Amino acid sequence: MTRPFQLVAPRFLPPLDEGFRPAVLANHAFVDSVRKSGQETPLVLGLERSDGSVSRYETIVFPEDHPQANANLEYAERLVKFLLWQRGGCTVYVGGPPSIGAYITKCYSPDGTRSFDYQFMGEDVYETPFKVVSCSAGAVPAKHEQTQPLGRHLDGCRIGFDLGASDRKVSAVIDGKAVYSEEVVWEPRKQTDPEYHYNEIVTALRTAASKMPRVDAIGGSSAGVYINNRPMIASLFRGVPKDRFDRVRSLFLRIRDEFGVPLEVVNDGEVTALAGSMSLEDNGVLGIALGSSEAGGYVTMDGNITGWLNELAFAPIDYNPDAPVDEWSGDRGVGALYFSQQCVFRLAPRAGIELPKDGTDAERLKAAQEKLESGDEEATNIWRSMGVYMGYGIAHYADFYDLKHVLVLGRCTSGQGGDLIVQGAKAVLEAEFPELAARINVQLPDEKARRVGQSIAAASLPALNK
Repeated sequence: MTRPFQLVAPRFLPPLDEGFRPAVLANHAFVDSVRKSGQETPLVLGLERSDGSVSRYETIVFPEDHPQANANLEYAERLVKFLLWQRGGCTVYVGGPPSIGAYITKCYSPDGTRSFDYQFMGEDVYETPFKVVSCSAGAVPAKHEQTQPLGRHLDGCRIGFDLGASDRKVSAVIDGKAVYSEEVVWEPRKQTDPEYHYNEIVTALRTAASKMPRVDAIGGSSAGVYINNRPMIASLFRGVPKDRFDRVRSLFLRIRDEFGVPLEVVNDGEVTALAGSMSLEDNGVLGIALGSSEAGGYVTMDGNITGWLNELAFAPIDYNPDAPVDEWSGDRGVGALYFSQQCVFRLAPRAGIELPKDGTDAERLKAAQEKLESGDEEATNIWRSMGVYMGYGIAHYADFYDLKHVLVLGRCTSGQGGDLIVQGAKAVLEAEFPELAARINVQLPDEKARRVGQSIAAASLPALNK
């Protein structure tokens, strides 16, 4: 099979994944080949969301009649896929050669290869039919982004929580200082009854409330897409059947009414970025949390958040045609399989490491981390591989975000693992992307902030009623 566009072997190969072919290198090689041909034509991708906001991404491709025009198709499709999960959209404008628009329309249809994304971005998230509009570059709507401040409220007695797929964290925070924090192992994805989730979360909140004289506000973070405190879709509730999902949509509204205080819940990636911005006292922060999945969040250069999804777990970073397949979305090479405990579980057999078959995901990750801490060379290669992934992943993300800082955190970064990931990422950036290495600071939070900082930052989300 002839590849539609060139895949590039990286200078740094992950020790346990010699087939890794970074998206960033393929994209750059494609644009370079178009530019060198002397025959380029614009491709403008517009993503419109249900609130009327519009994102634009502009690039170049081969003209329709060029001998290499077929190479445009996979390049454009992977861009659309990345942009949909980074920025979101229920209408995609493809402004460029008609063959590209026809290809994207075919892929993102009820029966196309991206039928999952068609359903997800349409009815599931934006509650409207998804559509692709093929047009000229000049007909793509103008950019119309909406940003807003997030959190940073530290006054009063607050509860912050962070809901992961392996554990739930909660903190009691008084005037910006955590006076109590706890982590409890749970397995929400296997539960079909939304009352399980409700009772577990309320139990955590009441525990935190018992450590303070009163509760003034509650803020939370969780994987998934949240609009106005309503989970539109989230992996935590994957086991809940569709005919009971209304109870999930109203879950946090019920909790707000029960406690009678302001409550805000947002995507965990946004809180990751907020925590980074607050601790660094700077903006332009991309937070990447390596937990049960990958959580991404972004604070703009102005210190605001966008209306984007930032669901980088499902945005592709590896173009290897044999890359692992995400079992939920059905796509290959997406971030969740490289920046989470799923990556550890995927690479462990290649390292000759057998993890407990009957344990929880948290127990299996802990077993791999214990081998790492003991100096096991093959376990070390798991995290070295993740460091290489991270370096090329950050370079890829930098094509879509304006960055000054990348904060890497989450359960997978505990102990030596975090240092190996950051060291590996920096080595890749310094050698392959020196201009990025010079302007982007990649770092870890301290150990305590890695584990409970998310819930503390979440506590700052709501403004108090005056």
